Amino acid sequence: MLTSKQRAVLRGMANNLETIFQVGKGGISDTLVAQTADALRARELIKLRVLENSGYTAREAAEALAEQTGAEVVQVIGSRFVLYRRNPKKPVIELK
Repeated sequence: MLTSKQRAVLRGMANNLETIFQVGKGGISDTLVAQTADALRARELIKLRVLENSGYTAREAAEALAEQTGAEVVQVIGSRFVLYRRNPKKPVIELK
């Protein structure tokens, strides 16, 4: 569980991130979950986007993907959201 200070630090780091995945009309598929999990393992902090033709809101997609990948939702703004999951073997981001 992230504290509010940790979440604030991660939000600041996420400002400069590019969106790497999109949730489209296909919804949240097994492939998207696997790709998200791989990206979280490598980067720990990723930004995603929900397209308008998706059946999900950004909040719904963020919570569903976070649950399936074991990640935490850092923030949801408009159609974009940020996920964080610490890599236990090789942490990239050190949170206090």
